[in-house]
Amino acid sequence: MSYQDILFSFEAGIARITLNRPDKLNSFTVRMHGEIADALTKIEQGHARVLVITGAGRGFCAGQDLSDRQMSAGDAPPDLGMTIETYYAPLVRRLRALPCPIVVGVNGVAAGAGANVALAGDIVIAKESASFIQAFCRLGLLPDTGGTYVLPRLVGHARAMGLSLLGDKLSARDAQDWGLIWKCVADDAFDAELNRLAEHFSQAPTKGLALTKQALNASLNHTLDEQLNLERDLMRELGRSQDYAEGVAAFLAKRTPQFKGE
Repeated sequence: MSYQDILFSFEAGIARITLNRPDKLNSFTVRMHGEIADALTKIEQGHARVLVITGAGRGFCAGQDLSDRQMSAGDAPPDLGMTIETYYAPLVRRLRALPCPIVVGVNGVAAGAGANVALAGDIVIAKESASFIQAFCRLGLLPDTGGTYVLPRLVGHARAMGLSLLGDKLSARDAQDWGLIWKCVADDAFDAELNRLAEHFSQAPTKGLALTKQALNASLNHTLDEQLNLERDLMRELGRSQDYAEGVAAFLAKRTPQFKGE
């Protein structure tokens, strides 16, 4: 598949997806969804150690491109539920289940579905000049693409409600201070930090990180007993892995481990 609305590369265990409609602030179209889905299939079938997602130009993603579903007078209202079911929900589910870390670099405004796709990542960094906007209320809609799930879990009920009902712009600095993202980075240090994280995860124990993601995500809906049982089962699996054996051997030999991600 040739890509027009994204850039995609996959080399040395590092997969990169760049949303690439800079003239439209990288807003989503049906074609972009199809291209991302195809790229994720390649990542799932390959041996990706990390996925890096960012945007081209001055924005990360402005959400849905409303002109992609232009309607004429007299047309029936669009079925937005079908749009969620067909495109946005599968995207969030696939990102959540991807068996490697996802690093999201928010290089500019992240609005609407664009903000919530960013928050589906595991490590989210943002330029100091970037911002997050739950813009749905401006259109009479609600925060989709997992927004109503992740926002209260990340920033608490009161702040999630304010962001959702007011649609105010949240700076990257405040996003960091509120716990919405991992780190706010000076604009001139952003690319270097994104690359540093990609290189770090490309040499990390990928299977252990994938099961860490699984355990942390499951904990949101588990009792303590359920979570303790899950930790037991996943640790049993990891204890048999090559990377665990390598980690122990490297620790005892006082050398740097050479993880294979298996």
